[in-house]
Amino acid sequence: MKHLILPMRMAVIGIFAWAALSTNALAKDVVIGFTGPLSGPGAGYGRDVLNGIKMAADDINKGGGITVKGKKYTVKVEGLDDRIDPTIAVNNARRLSSRSKARVIFNPVFNTIAPLMQINQQKTSQFLLMAYSSTPKIEQIPNDLTVSIPPPFTAYVNAFCDMAWKKGWRKGAMMVTLGAYGDEWREAFKHHWEEIGGEILADKPANYYTETDFSAQLSAVIATHPEFLLIGGPSEPTGLVIEQAHNLGFNGGFVLVDQAKMDYIADVVFKGDLSKMGNVIGVAPIVGLPSPVIPEWNKRYEKEYGVHDTFEALLNYSATMIVVHAMEKAGTIDNPQAIKAAFAKVLPQDPTKVPTPFIGTLGPKLLITTTAGEIIDGKYTKVNQYVWWTKDEAAYMELLKSIPASDNVVTSWLPLKGYLQ
Repeated sequence: MKHLILPMRMAVIGIFAWAALSTNALAKDVVIGFTGPLSGPGAGYGRDVLNGIKMAADDINKGGGITVKGKKYTVKVEGLDDRIDPTIAVNNARRLSSRSKARVIFNPVFNTIAPLMQINQQKTSQFLLMAYSSTPKIEQIPNDLTVSIPPPFTAYVNAFCDMAWKKGWRKGAMMVTLGAYGDEWREAFKHHWEEIGGEILADKPANYYTETDFSAQLSAVIATHPEFLLIGGPSEPTGLVIEQAHNLGFNGGFVLVDQAKMDYIADVVFKGDLSKMGNVIGVAPIVGLPSPVIPEWNKRYEKEYGVHDTFEALLNYSATMIVVHAMEKAGTIDNPQAIKAAFAKVLPQDPTKVPTPFIGTLGPKLLITTTAGEIIDGKYTKVNQYVWWTKDEAAYMELLKSIPASDNVVTSWLPLKGYLQ
């Protein structure tokens, strides 16, 4: 019997060795966290952001995951609902950081981004905060572990004012959603519009999250006889505002804040009938973007998630791709400082690989053009694409070489104060 002991021991050792090798060969998880509204009035908005992150993770994993210092990892996304409650958002982030070891966490609302920026640099719970909000206030808060994803809404303010002025509009009125975001938008738009010589005749904010009858505010602003109305909040109630304005006899134009997407309103609220929109200036329709990736990506997204594609999904998809490739370049999945520092090594993104390619960084801000569009007489016009961060025309002309373009896109230089490099 004794002569069988050695072979048995060798067999057991062999089994453990095989198990160890197999474990090393198998991909481990790297967790990307999300806290945002997944219930309540902002649920659709939060869902779109989370969908974009998930779709990026799925595509990475289908391609074999990522390799960091010779180890294979699959990307796992963990999303938690915070209902735009700052306390819940902070608790979610701590949970994602401590329990799930997420070193990158996405959040899409400034009301919760601001308190997260108070904790994400703490040594016990450091994480890279991927902030999806267009408010410039993010860049004004000192924080070395925050990245701001979309263009600042002030770039849209300048672009929309430029387009409205070229249409010959001079007199406008405002009926934008209540809250910090709406307040910032109204203040910035009024300031810039009056600065270039325009006039704001009335300002009547409304709660786009709770109201369904906007007739009182609309009657008040229409009575001042504006040529256009600045309106907007979430897309669906913004569509309701357009419909009610027309019912009250308003025949002027509309400028939409960047939260409201005119292609979503046209497709979802008005069932594809652009004639019901009137003349509108807003964020460009997704189908008009100068990207060879968009058509197929759009089909996959709507098939996978059963909802209309949005910029929230597109931009967070591209931002997630930056994060995972930066992990590979940095050689780490758990050092948020190193991951952020590696962003420069994976930018600009290849426009044949992602639908909305980011070009570079400026401090905490990811750089991507502002795209604006119009609906005139029931039809989309050409897309206007604006470069807002180059310091002079020479830098702008050099940058044009790396920016996607098409016959349907007009690219312009529209420098934005506070962001020039």
